[in-house]
Amino acid sequence: MPEPAGETRSGNAAVERAVADLIRALGLSSATEPELAQTPARVAELYREAFSGLDPANHPDLATFPHAGQGDLVVVRNLEFHSLCVHHMVPFFGRALVAYLPGDTLVGISAAARLLDFYARRPQLQERLGQQIADHLDGLIRPRGVAVVLEARHLCMEMRGVRKRGDVETRAVRGELADPRWAALLQFKS
Repeated sequence: MPEPAGETRSGNAAVERAVADLIRALGLSSATEPELAQTPARVAELYREAFSGLDPANHPDLATFPHAGQGDLVVVRNLEFHSLCVHHMVPFFGRALVAYLPGDTLVGISAAARLLDFYARRPQLQERLGQQIADHLDGLIRPRGVAVVLEARHLCMEMRGVRKRGDVETRAVRGELADPRWAALLQFKS
């Protein structure tokens, strides 16, 4: 994987030093726990991959096509995703539904997955993730309506504080898809 823009080996080195400092601050040592010896480098590499959506060079190139239809609803369901919570830097993960009512332009069917991956690969809020995808599609193809529904588990809620598992659903809905008559079509299928 290429280095993110502005990121060099020294950038990874800075993350490695920070992780090594964290390990020491927690009272751990690779001298007593040899498994920790490569942990700073592994964490730096993980973060480089997990936050690749911050690099504009990784912006997805999405194919668009002219469209002459009228009532066509395009829905891509059950796209799996994972991200890191911007508040606690622990994972949240789940599935996405991306739908749009085309105007004069269609986008390739892989666009939903590409946008989901791009925006999820940064420190993120679930609510903002859905809004970013909806806004991107809205700006790119000017659909008559767009909806992004995300359902996710948040390890920050499960590992700390309330320590309960629960699924969080968010919806970013624009244009004609905000009409309640579309709600039944904007559901996940098992």
